[in-house]
Amino acid sequence: MSRKDAKPVKAYRNIDFLTSSEARTVRLLTEYLEPETRFERYNVEDTIVFFGSARASGKDDGASARLQRYYDDAEELAYQMTLWSKSLTGTRHRFIVCSGGGPGIMEAANRGASRAKGLSVGLGISLPHEQGVNPYASRELSFDFHYFFMRKFWFVYLARALVVFPGGYGTFDELFELLTLVQTHKATRPRRIVLYGREFWEKIINWDMLVAWGVIGREDLSLFELCDTTEEAKSFLTRELGRIHGLDTAE
Repeated sequence: MSRKDAKPVKAYRNIDFLTSSEARTVRLLTEYLEPETRFERYNVEDTIVFFGSARASGKDDGASARLQRYYDDAEELAYQMTLWSKSLTGTRHRFIVCSGGGPGIMEAANRGASRAKGLSVGLGISLPHEQGVNPYASRELSFDFHYFFMRKFWFVYLARALVVFPGGYGTFDELFELLTLVQTHKATRPRRIVLYGREFWEKIINWDMLVAWGVIGREDLSLFELCDTTEEAKSFLTRELGRIHGLDTAE
């Protein structure tokens, strides 16, 4: 076939165009619409999101002994919450465990849900030091985002509760953006936030000093709950989710 007889490439099949700066809005829409389609297909309407350090190895290798405990606790809490969600009957609420899909605390959360034989979400993102989604997230609910803010949208939009374990820049970014959305009533649906690990959170952030300086109000401290054990966190989450959504949470 001569060049003059060749058919032009349709725009939606033109890879050069789709990966160009001019098509950025198209790519943004795909990171909204494609996850939405999968969440609807698998009836995922509400999630329990786990945030925390990607550097918690889950191995007793001495790399971060302090983080090892939190990896284990994240796995156990995700396991317990998944068993609890599977026990709910007569409700559309499922409270699927969701993580950022990477290693560390994220892996632990997906691992716990997998151990309970439940679905879990992995909202991965392309980063130089994180290659792909961890193997414990459900394959049908594993994603690889390019845009941080689209990934953050899916973290918050479906979340009914969030558990924030010790972490670094990424964890703090996600936590404070979430607290801001709740404080300013931009996130209008009820969401419960657990800060897991008093040893970490009370030393790293001086919440009372923020109040003393007047940069937050005393009432803003009620936006989150500090928990230090999986039993304490599970009790708080099941009680609050049950109250908010009118569930029978009797064990």
